[in-house]
Amino acid sequence: MTPSSDHHHRSTTKASNKPFKTRHASKSALKERSKGKVEQFERGVRKTLHQQMSSKIDRRNHARQLRQNKLGERREEGSVFAGKDGAPRIVAVIALCGDVKSADVMSQLNGSVDAEQSGQYSVEVPRFKTRVQYLLPERTDLFAVLDACRVADYVLFVLSAEEEVDQLGEQMLRCVESQGISTVITGAYGLDRVEPAKKRPDVLKSLRSYINHFFAAQEKVHDMSSRQDCSNVMRSLCTTTPKGIRWREDRSWMYVEGLRWENEQPVMTGTIRGRSLKADRLVEMEEWGTFQIEKITAAPAEGRSSKRVKMDDMAVDAERIESLLEQPSQDQDDLAELAPEEAMIDGEMTIPTASLAASDRKHVLLDDHQYFDEDEEGELAPPRRVPHGTSKYQTAWYLGDNSDSGSDMEDIVQDPEDDMDVGGLASAGPADGHFDDVTMGEPTEGAPTTYAQSELFPDAAPEDEAEQIAAYRKQRREEAKEDLEFPDEIELSPNVNARERLARYRGLKSFRNSTWDTDADRLHQPEEWSRLLEISDYKSAKNRVMNEALVGGVKAGIRVKVHLRLTAGQTREQFQDMSAPVALFSLLRHEHKRTAVNASITLSSDYGAPLRSKEELIMQCGPRRLVINPLFSQAGNTPNNVHKFDRYLHPGRTAVASIIGPVTWGSVPCLYFKRRAPSTTSPGNDAIEVLTAVPPPSTNNYPNLDLIATGTTLPPSSPSTHNPRIIAKRIILSGHPYKIHKKLVTVRYMFFSDEDVEYFKALQLWTKRGRQGFVKEALGTHGFFKATFDGKVGPLDAVGVSLYKRVWPRGARAWRRGEGGGVGEGA
Repeated sequence: MTPSSDHHHRSTTKASNKPFKTRHASKSALKERSKGKVEQFERGVRKTLHQQMSSKIDRRNHARQLRQNKLGERREEGSVFAGKDGAPRIVAVIALCGDVKSADVMSQLNGSVDAEQSGQYSVEVPRFKTRVQYLLPERTDLFAVLDACRVADYVLFVLSAEEEVDQLGEQMLRCVESQGISTVITGAYGLDRVEPAKKRPDVLKSLRSYINHFFAAQEKVHDMSSRQDCSNVMRSLCTTTPKGIRWREDRSWMYVEGLRWENEQPVMTGTIRGRSLKADRLVEMEEWGTFQIEKITAAPAEGRSSKRVKMDDMAVDAERIESLLEQPSQDQDDLAELAPEEAMIDGEMTIPTASLAASDRKHVLLDDHQYFDEDEEGELAPPRRVPHGTSKYQTAWYLGDNSDSGSDMEDIVQDPEDDMDVGGLASAGPADGHFDDVTMGEPTEGAPTTYAQSELFPDAAPEDEAEQIAAYRKQRREEAKEDLEFPDEIELSPNVNARERLARYRGLKSFRNSTWDTDADRLHQPEEWSRLLEISDYKSAKNRVMNEALVGGVKAGIRVKVHLRLTAGQTREQFQDMSAPVALFSLLRHEHKRTAVNASITLSSDYGAPLRSKEELIMQCGPRRLVINPLFSQAGNTPNNVHKFDRYLHPGRTAVASIIGPVTWGSVPCLYFKRRAPSTTSPGNDAIEVLTAVPPPSTNNYPNLDLIATGTTLPPSSPSTHNPRIIAKRIILSGHPYKIHKKLVTVRYMFFSDEDVEYFKALQLWTKRGRQGFVKEALGTHGFFKATFDGKVGPLDAVGVSLYKRVWPRGARAWRRGEGGGVGEGA
């Protein structure tokens, strides 16, 4: 047997042990596996050493502290209602149906807890040791309903068990929901009259389904004819903490319990709610307007704590001593809405030369630059070879001089102002101004025409040309009615000078990126524009004003008398003719000053027609109601802060409404109302104007206002900052491709003189099918011109050019009840 060449030990000496198995890896194994890496779920999370090493006892203590802080906040919120001198709980009873009687509902609620009425709609509830103040507005007065719900802690909507909610009731629901609402409770009126009784649960179920469409959190509809349900409603009103309204709680306000006059000055009595009330801040009272505070004094409730004070050995009631709580300081806000005129005298108010010489320009502004001017100044055009004896007028109709062999040709030297063989290699784009700056460069001196041979166009008679223009424009208007592809299109009359008609317009290579020079617009800005409030950093200014409202003043929950100060032009008889205000709102610092206010607006889809810009509306924003003529512009952020002006706001769409009005800090809901009376509008050349000339139908008979849109306040525009919000109005001049030779097109009906073609030749051309081009040269004296495009243009296509002009928002004024008429067409 041959011995083996390999030598090895026996396998019995090689013991293979089983590996260590465990479900959880050790700390050292995890550290070795991670190698300093951070888990995906821990990235971006900054943990302190205390958070990483907190033990179970620490976590329990932290949770207990959070729970105690939350309970403390709840007690502080309800402290304004605690005690005999606490603020009353304000309950607004809103009847959504015509057969609901709010006074009967109030009597049934008071009878369920054996409450005694101590004043006008004011009730003492001994069982819960609190007071309830009812507000019963007339359901036919929409603004009275909104005023009551604006100051109410609880809103009780009462539905009818026999009648459906009419259009007026539904409008009230939508308005109250949009302006902001506190705690909501729903009740059913007349349920005991429903027979047979087994149908009553189905009626309650139907009413709850209806109210859940507006307020989804409503779980029950209470029966106002049942004493038990009324008692449960009163328990909820007297024990729960109201939810409140965010914009209202950021300010100091109070329900006006009493109004009297002292020394021809109004004195308002009530309990302070929300933030602390400061005498240095102004107050707003609905239709009465804005006032300064003379002083704030204590006003203990009558018939309550009557402490006796000994003074000079005489006992007098403490209620008769007027305790002064706060007086205004030197930092008190004045009633001036605009900056003083002395502040306008500075270096930046110098009107630039470009604005004064707008009518003397030889070419239109394109990105704040006049092309062709520097190169053509003092330069003569090259001679053109035309047949012998050709006049200067006939020379304008020759497209080129491709042949120079004829003996009958002579050189004609033209003036610089006449027709020039100038082409511009300019960037072009669609109608919205988003041009492609990469593919095409700036306008420069171009090459001669590419026509195969010269063509002589016959000069049509003025009558024939007018008929052709009328037929062409009639066809375009019919097309616009169908698809509205050119909402900004205008049509120039043949006898109108386009240079003068469009002197304020300019061109833009890129609507989003091109810089807008504001110096050229100062000549046309409103007189008060430079005196508006300047807010360079809105976010930091808002935080500073909000934090300032937290310090000082008379604390909430104290019953006070607010003595107001009338101005020289105000009298007692003037305010006695108005309805008494429901609430008094304290304004934050600077909220009475005017600025360029912006607010979002969403037109209701139920509104039957587009809403025209600058149309008179009534806007409710916080404690104010203003009569406005807003400018609509597109929402969103652009690099150059230029936004397109919208002539119309279509139903269901959202835009930004701009006005000149008082500033409002924070996001405050806005309601837009329109009077039922049709406004007189004169339809123009725009096809949309023709379509919207008929006013929309009315939705109900009374009141005479319709809620057509809602929105929210946005940061205002700073008039004189380096990057203000600019609203640019766009117009489109359209032309017809008269003759087409590949990419070279002869365009007509856009201009009607060669001077206008020369003035606007730097602008980019575009077609509705997406072609881009530029003007090469004018043809003749009737506005024909040659244009070169980046592709073939079809005979059914239309050529357009976009021009832009800055427009300015209009001023707003305070709304007064019962006023009529409209707002003037201001600047």
